[in-house]
Amino acid sequence: MPAGKLTNGLIIANVVIYLLIWIFGWQQEAVLRGGMFPIRLSGEALDLTAYGWLVPAWLTPLSSAFLHSGLLHLSFNMLMLLFCGRFVEQAMGAQLTAVLYVVGAYAAAFAQYIVESDSMIPMIGASGAISAILGAYALLFARNRVDSVGPIPGHVVRIVWLTLAWVGIQLMIGVATSGNLQGIAIFAHIGGFVAGLLLTRPLLGWRFRSA
Repeated sequence: MPAGKLTNGLIIANVVIYLLIWIFGWQQEAVLRGGMFPIRLSGEALDLTAYGWLVPAWLTPLSSAFLHSGLLHLSFNMLMLLFCGRFVEQAMGAQLTAVLYVVGAYAAAFAQYIVESDSMIPMIGASGAISAILGAYALLFARNRVDSVGPIPGHVVRIVWLTLAWVGIQLMIGVATSGNLQGIAIFAHIGGFVAGLLLTRPLLGWRFRSA
């Protein structure tokens, strides 16, 4: 498996933050201070004064990506990052993979905000940012050839098919885990994945033009 310093660093950071929060019993405080509350992105204030300082609303899409609800949540996300992140990092380089990860986190938060702008339920977890990595991985390492459809180029057709497949998977996960579409931020996963699909070719083109 190719080495990936950024991927390894992200995994270490997530694990260390999780352990520190768990050891000191800061779970609730961390979520309230650093979780992504969609309603905060609307400019509305939440009465969380009892917890003191809060991460600025515009930074919560990133801070929430380093918070996890439990060991299973953390483990699954880190395994997906470990499996796909190193290959994407090898293809795109550490800096552009970092850009992809951060943009994925914000795209995920924005997608969740669009459908739940008045929600007071915090979103946490790295899965939105990792979904961008998965989108890039799917685009970079898909083996099947996709033909163009009329004037639509093959690479665009591939993006459309991958998006539809990912949306379908997320809908099935949402229904299977809770009987409805609540309890899992499927729109965040979709937003991050689509961001990864759309950014991969431009970032690769930029990297090789700059080389």
